[in-house]
This record gives sequence, structure tokens and C-alpha cells, in this order.
Amino acid sequence: MSGNAVSLRLRSVELYERPVTLRLPFRFGAATVTHCPQAFVRVQATVGRRNVEGATAELMVPKWFDKNPALTHEQNFEQLRQALRLARDAYGAADAPLTPWAMAESCGTEAITRGTALGLPRLAAQFGAALLDKAIADAALRSAATPWVRGVQAGVLGDPWSPRLRLHETATVVLRHTVGLADRLRDDEPGPDPQDGLPATLEAAIATYGLTHFKLKLCGDIERDATRLGAIATLLQARVQDHHITLDGNETFADAEALGRWWQAMAAMPTLQQLLSRTLLLEQPIARARALDTPIDGLCLPMPVILDESDDHADVFERGLALGYRGISSKACKGLYRSLHSAARIAQEPQRLLLSGEDLTCQAGLAVQQDTMLAASLGVRHIERNGHHYVDGFGIAPQAEAQAFADAHPGFYTGAHAASVSARQRPRLQVHGGRLDLASLHVPGFASAVHPLWSDLQVMP
Repeated sequence: MSGNAVSLRLRSVELYERPVTLRLPFRFGAATVTHCPQAFVRVQATVGRRNVEGATAELMVPKWFDKNPALTHEQNFEQLRQALRLARDAYGAADAPLTPWAMAESCGTEAITRGTALGLPRLAAQFGAALLDKAIADAALRSAATPWVRGVQAGVLGDPWSPRLRLHETATVVLRHTVGLADRLRDDEPGPDPQDGLPATLEAAIATYGLTHFKLKLCGDIERDATRLGAIATLLQARVQDHHITLDGNETFADAEALGRWWQAMAAMPTLQQLLSRTLLLEQPIARARALDTPIDGLCLPMPVILDESDDHADVFERGLALGYRGISSKACKGLYRSLHSAARIAQEPQRLLLSGEDLTCQAGLAVQQDTMLAASLGVRHIERNGHHYVDGFGIAPQAEAQAFADAHPGFYTGAHAASVSARQRPRLQVHGGRLDLASLHVPGFASAVHPLWSDLQVMP
């Protein structure tokens, strides 16, 4: 453990939420999401004799942590609330000062064990510990008055991987735009348009943001995927000269054999040759129940296949590598230490393995700032971001809260430093030339100079 590691004693853990309504329906796999709550965590701690606060947020997306079709979206939300309550109780019971990593190892493990014993899928059970770890990291970095990259590199968290990693204090990162299964492609296609000044189609998003990287959702049906991918390929060839894509299977294939049949059909279609040649990776195509049962290297897929939903245990990545997988996703909702662990393994074979940056519809504010910083600091150069596309800015958050974030992080958001209330724009994520400006996120704490207006949030039931 580094001599720079901060030891904290938690005084309180508070859980909040805020409803989020999507401006466009987001369809992935078999799920379509139109609304869901965003969870917020606030920790109060002492470091020596000083009081310090840390915070984080994450959308509680249904049908991703647990894709059981028998469960309603509301039941999925309650699973994640239960994981958060278990984590609050486990971390709050620590009776001695601990480093952030030591808390994750002891309290986080206990919370996950309790969750799985109560029937939560491990991916859902991890959610509570993942959020507590982010908030505690924020508190530790604030107490040390250091930003994420420099603090983690100096050993503030006390984890075993940071000393072996070279973190990047990145100024910008490429935004990879999500194309959901329900998204309109062209402006002349019929479909929803909220008329809110934001792009409602892929064509409009390209023109508005200058996009070059795209993440395409698959449904797993050969005919439907071929038709939609062909339409996307035609649009990209016409609108974006130098483009790159990733494909997201979202567990739509039952096994490796089904994936092999799908790939052979796609590879045989002349209309898809250019799109497939520009594909950087294929994300979690096989359902998590079977993904680690059978080798996939015999499928001879030309792009790396990576794990995402399967990432529910520390040994998953190594097991996947033995079967032919070549990478894994970084997502703050799975835990920042899982990302650090994966990055350290990839650093051993950087020419063969990769860490990707994927999105759980991270919302403006703490969620998108912390998740972006985590992935970018680990060397990820293009990151899926979709919260700005499916939700209008800060949603129903008060203007004062949205404006505080915009003013604290100019370049990352629009509408910063307005001279008067009448001159203020609605703060939204700012994308220029398909990139995000991260310069303002390198501030003491975990990628944020401000916290939400706690009095405006609902206490989590």
C-alpha cells in the first residue's frame, strides 16, 4: 500500500434518487427504456480531524443488470436500490479508518455477498458497492486536494494496481455515438422528434456533433440486422468520410454457434464489407449464462470480441482470455477497481488486448464526468456516450444545479458563465468535432468541482 493512501472513517452514507425521462426511446436487446431513476450517493467522512464529502451518481437502467423477462422495470429498479441499501449498511458499519481500497475489499465484498445470498444477480449486487467506492474515492481525493489522475497515480486510493499503471491526464477524448435499435437514421424517416433543439436522428447527430465513431446495437436476427446495418453503412459512407464503429451484441446470441452463423451471414453480404472492415470490436455477443462456456477463437472473427455483462467477478477477464476474448469494458457501474484491474492486465499485452469505454446512459453531472474520466485516464481513446442523446441535458434538475456544473466545467458543457439569468442557455454536453473537452475535469476530487443540490433530490425509499 502506498504511503500516500488516505484513510477515512465514514460518518454517514445517504442515498437519493431523481426521476429521469428519456427524450427518445432507447432500445437495446429486448428492452426499450423511456424512463428510470438516477441514483445518487453522498458520503460524509473524516480524515484525521477534517470532515470531507464525496459523491457519485448512476442511472438505474432496467434490463441490463438482470435481463430476466419476467421482471418488470420497477422490479429491476428495486433490485438496484436493494444493492445500494446493502452497501450503505456494510460500509457504514466499518468501525475503523480504512483506505478506499480496503473498504472496497472488506465492506464491498460483504455487501455483494449479502446481495447474492438474497437472490440478486451478482452484476446487480455489485452496483451498490460500485457507487459507494466512487463516492469514497471522491472524498479521499478531495481530502488530498488532488485530481483523479494525479491522486490515483500517487496511491491515494491504496489499491494494488495504480502503482503499475501509467494514467493519462487526457485533454480530449473521442465520443462514440450510440445507435439504438429504435433510433431513426435519416431525417426523412417517420418517428419521434421532441423538437427540443437536439438531434433526433443519426443523420442530424452527425451534422450537429461532427461524429466519427459509432456504436451499433444488434438484435441477433440475421435478416433484421443485415437490413439495418446496410442502411447505416450507406448513411455513414455518404456523411462521414473516415468513420469507425463498434458492434454491441447485448447478449442476443444464445451461444457461440449462433454467433458463428450470424457472422458468416454478415461477412457474405457485399453491402456490409466496408462497415465490417471498419469495425473495431464486438461487445458481449453471447448471453452471460453461456459466454464463458465455450471457446470463441474457432469462429475466426476478424475483430476483437470483448466482455461486458459477464464482468461480474474479478476472475472473469482471465477466464475470457483463455476462451479467445481479447478485451473487456470499463464501466463505472461495475466498479472503478474492476476497471483498474482490467487495465493492469491489458498493460501486460497492449498490442493484443484492449479496454473499451462503454456507457450505461450516464447522465449529465457526476455520472458522465466520473465515468469519462475513469476510462480516459486508463488510455481509452474513444468512449461510448449516450446520456446526452437520450436525455435533454440535466433533465429535471434545477437550473441552479445545471448552471453550477456548466460554470465549473466550461468546455465540457454548453451555457457556462452566463452574464444573467435571461442569457443562460440550457446546459448540455458539449461535443465539438466528435470530441469531448476534459480539461475542466482535472480538478481536486473525482472529476467534479461541484455536487448536486441535495435538497432537491428524493431520499431513496
